[in-house]
Amino acid sequence: MPGTVLLLAASPLGRGRLVDAAGVLPVLAAVAPSVLSGTDTANVIELVDPLEPQAVLTRLRAAAASPGPLTVYVTGQLHLDRRQHQPHLALARTTPATLRYTALPWHWIREELRLRSATDTALVVDLHADAEAWRHITERGLDLGRTTAVYGRIAPATGRRGLAEPAYMKTVATLLRSGHRPPLGVLHEQAVARIAAEARGNLLLADAGGYVAGGPAGGFVRGAAATGFTPGVVAGGLAQPAVAGGSAPGSLHGGRAGAATSAPRTGEATSAPRPPEATPADPHAGISAAVQEGRHGDAEGIAAWFEAEAVRVYGVASEQALHWSEVRADLAMFAGDAVRSCRAWLDVAETRLAAGQAGDAPAVEAAVDRAHHQWTCIKDTARARELGPALAELRLRVPGRRRGALENVQRQLRQLQAAR
Repeated sequence: MPGTVLLLAASPLGRGRLVDAAGVLPVLAAVAPSVLSGTDTANVIELVDPLEPQAVLTRLRAAAASPGPLTVYVTGQLHLDRRQHQPHLALARTTPATLRYTALPWHWIREELRLRSATDTALVVDLHADAEAWRHITERGLDLGRTTAVYGRIAPATGRRGLAEPAYMKTVATLLRSGHRPPLGVLHEQAVARIAAEARGNLLLADAGGYVAGGPAGGFVRGAAATGFTPGVVAGGLAQPAVAGGSAPGSLHGGRAGAATSAPRTGEATSAPRPPEATPADPHAGISAAVQEGRHGDAEGIAAWFEAEAVRVYGVASEQALHWSEVRADLAMFAGDAVRSCRAWLDVAETRLAAGQAGDAPAVEAAVDRAHHQWTCIKDTARARELGPALAELRLRVPGRRRGALENVQRQLRQLQAAR
């Protein structure tokens, strides 16, 4: 099965540019697609200094939906949205004043890849962060998702005149030009060894990803250096700063273990739901395989069982349960059931809002945006009329980042009602 490669290199065109992100594309483009992907053949999508975040999202979504292995190479710079305090990848038109509308929210990448398995999904990054984003990441981490293998580095802005070089990604590309792609963990170590002096003081990411039973956060793996190659961790896909002078709590000397803590139970214990006949050790891998083989019922069954378990143990409004609710909403989309997908996303948004999450919280916005998209895909006008008022009500509370979203719903709803 052919693989897919997405090459994304972006940075602002004006004075806000920190790194010459586009300069890495000629080096990466010289690598054979099969080597970039690690498969016999591969399709390569290149995005160089894209202008619109929605355009990037469209390409990313298409790549994430493709069968076979997916490798995403991202080079650029991170900035913090001061309103929501969320990291964003700056695009060509991004300025401090327009960040919220012209940059790519980092969580969009995580969201689009979350249904895939770490066994066939990898993210390779070379990112520079401005002062605010660097402070945020070193204090709170960078959420990279629980089901994506992640390798690379995040460097602080140097403050020196001139543009920084994406040295890590250029080194990765140079190593790949040999015509051989070793396991990404090995490739990462080789790249870091070659830029050891420059990487000092960087946050290095090395997470094989994947699902680990027994803990809500996935698991803990050995991470990389933050200062002078001091050990750090990447926990369940969450890049965390290293602890100077020793290993971070919960880190391992190689390998992986269950999460160190578990969330408190928020509901009464009930009898456990009956699992599918073959509950996979890695449910995301099992779901991904089932979807690619067209076994949508099997994929739904796996996700439904894990959702029920999460509700039983942690409560209906827990992140563990909501994760599986979101997976089921996406599975309905893959199965071509826009009505069920739209309704599921509406339920997720309502649950998050009822739990006290803000209307501009990333997870809430994402749920409403996806409900809106699925609503526009509904062919049955009666069902669209049925779900339209609930979506319009949500849009009043969650306008989202796309200007005119509420007006779009109201206009289409009037057209549907006029067509009775």
